[in-house]
Amino acid sequence: MTTSMSIRDLTRSGSALMNYDYIDIEDKRSNEYKGVFVPKHLATEVKEFINSKLQEQKERKKRSILKFAGIAKGETKGMSIQELKALKAQDTK
Repeated sequence: MTTSMSIRDLTRSGSALMNYDYIDIEDKRSNEYKGVFVPKHLATEVKEFINSKLQEQKERKKRSILKFAGIAKGETKGMSIQELKALKAQDTK
């Protein structure tokens, strides 16, 4: 079971935490979504999921940066982008 609460409601009635699987927390004035509260029996699973997502994002960012690492090390020998594309096209054939 899920529900949506404001931070004020959440602090007023802590007993409501035991009745729901998770609680969406939102700012009632601006209807802005603030986050989610999960009970402790789900906390480890949620942490593992978030950590795996963050690790995937870091790996993607690292791969995108390393794509250009050869340029920084001088491995391209000052070739233009057209020369590099032609070289890449030859490598894929």
